[in-house]
Amino acid sequence: MIFYRPVTHISAMTFDLDDTLYDNMPYIYQAEEALMVHIASHYPAAAKLSKHDWIACKRQALTTEPHIQYDMGMLRLATLRLGLAASGYTGEELEAAALDCFTYFYQQRSNFTVAIEYCQVLEQLAESMPLVAITNGNVDVNAIGLGGYFSHVYHANIDNRAKPHADMFVKAQRALDLPTKEILHVGDNLYNDVLGAYQNGYKSAWYAADRPMLIRQEPTRCLPDVQLSHFADLLHWAK
Repeated sequence: MIFYRPVTHISAMTFDLDDTLYDNMPYIYQAEEALMVHIASHYPAAAKLSKHDWIACKRQALTTEPHIQYDMGMLRLATLRLGLAASGYTGEELEAAALDCFTYFYQQRSNFTVAIEYCQVLEQLAESMPLVAITNGNVDVNAIGLGGYFSHVYHANIDNRAKPHADMFVKAQRALDLPTKEILHVGDNLYNDVLGAYQNGYKSAWYAADRPMLIRQEPTRCLPDVQLSHFADLLHWAK
C-alpha cells in the first residue's frame, strides 16, 4: 500500500463496483453482442441498424430526455425504444419489444460472478463493519454474487446523480449513521470515486481491477488517501 494521507479509524466502507471488483467492459461487450443476436432473432426489422445507428439513437435519447443521463437503465431503454421505432415498431408492440430487449440485455449484463478472492475479502470485511455499494452503473449485485455483503446498494439514476456528485455519498452516510471521516470509499476512478469521496469528507482507497495502477498515467484532480497494492489490503482495517 501507498499512503498519501493517514487512514486510521475506519468504521465502514463503501465500494464502487464496475472496474473495482471486476473488469467491467468485457461483460458489457458480451451483453451488447448477445443483444444484437437477440434483436436479429426476435425483431428482424431492427437487425439492419448499425452500431452508428444505435449511437445516434442514444444521442437522441439524451437530447430529448436529458434527465435520464445518469440512469444507465432508463437510457438504454429509451435508446432501444428509438431504434425499434425507427425500424417500424409502434404502439404496444414497440413498448413490449423495447422492454423485452432491455430485460434480455440486463440479464446478460449481469451474467457473471465476481472472482472468489474478492468475495472472500468482502466476506471478512462484512463480518467486522457495514459495507455499502455505490455505483454509477446498473449491475445486479445479487446476480453477480455480491448481494449478501452490502447493507445498502445505491445506483445512479434520475434520483441519484452519478459520482462524483454528492447524492449517493450523502445517502450512504445517512444510512450508515457515521461520521464521513470514518468511512473509506474504495473505487477505481480517481475522478468519480476519489474526488467524490474527498469532496464529501470520506477517506478514499484507490484500487482498479481492470488495468495497471499507474497513478501518473491517470487523470486526476486529487490523490487518494491510500493506493492499494492488492484488494486484500483492505483487511488492514478489519476489526
